[in-house]
Amino acid sequence: MASAMKPYDELPLLPPSELFYESVEIYKKLKEARAALAELKGRLPIIPNPKMLINTLVLQEAKASSEIENVLTTSDKMYRAFTANNTNIDPSTKEVLHYRQALWSAFQSSSKTDLNWIIEIFRTITQKNESVRTNQMYIGNAYEIIYTPPQPDILSQKLDNWIKFYHKNNEIDPLVKMAILHYQFEAIHPFSDGNGRTGRILNIIYLTNKNLIDLPVLYISKHILEFKNEYYKLLNEVTVKQNWQDWILFNLEAVYRTSLFTLGKVNAIYELFIEVKNEIQNRAKEIYSRELIEILFSQIYCKNKILVEQKIASRNTASKYLNKLVDMEILEIHHEGKETLYLNKRLYEIVTRS
Repeated sequence: MASAMKPYDELPLLPPSELFYESVEIYKKLKEARAALAELKGRLPIIPNPKMLINTLVLQEAKASSEIENVLTTSDKMYRAFTANNTNIDPSTKEVLHYRQALWSAFQSSSKTDLNWIIEIFRTITQKNESVRTNQMYIGNAYEIIYTPPQPDILSQKLDNWIKFYHKNNEIDPLVKMAILHYQFEAIHPFSDGNGRTGRILNIIYLTNKNLIDLPVLYISKHILEFKNEYYKLLNEVTVKQNWQDWILFNLEAVYRTSLFTLGKVNAIYELFIEVKNEIQNRAKEIYSRELIEILFSQIYCKNKILVEQKIASRNTASKYLNKLVDMEILEIHHEGKETLYLNKRLYEIVTRS
């Protein structure tokens, strides 16, 4: 690439011409990442209800991925907003919830994986009724342009190639291919906003499509956020130096570390689930049901309406159940406007622990 200020119209089509992924270093790191991810996949079925992870860990992924783009909220604000009937939610928290919605919707419709599917992810994240950009973009700040993506009139060619490569069966390992796809998508930069977040959703959905994990709960953005400067440095080095190897190694390390991290979360959630289940069975048998326990672990905050909607209890009975759990110090009362919310405080501590 001649200049950061010149549109990168020469962005090579996929697949890359060099077999950069056949190095000893990459094979070694690939083996570690595949083993860690396989262990996580094998452990996920122990969780009896997928919502126990979707509404807890996926929201943490949404928060971290958004924070990479300087969209900042707190875990407590996020979980409160997810449960409360509150229209007065700050813009950053709304964006994080939109990301969670985009990730879950993309997973549920992942058999499509065409351009319209990708555009829908972007629209859900950004809440913009736009499509592929029609204006030239420049990436940088007030002092320096660090990258200029391809011009709008060639985006369709680049995106069509990206989608064909996504679907093509070849000898490239899926974890390596995920890293290639991620670089290429960010280099194409097809949208006016939300390209990073859209690209990170495409990462995890690609892994579920390849059956490397059954739920989109891998917390990859945690690693990227912790090594944010390195992430952007290596992304740029693929562009200016064709340094694919270090980029691939970074992404494999992200999969390896976050697989182990997510596995630890899954194990801790399950152990607490069993602990609370036994505690309620022993001390409050009159309110016990497996459905109730699963509800308590399906959202960080609970409320009467959820128990009523799930036909676990009537409105008056639901209040008695939840207040009994407060007396047992399993739940903690919080107020959001006129609503009473019940915090599963031990679950919150597990999910938010770094």
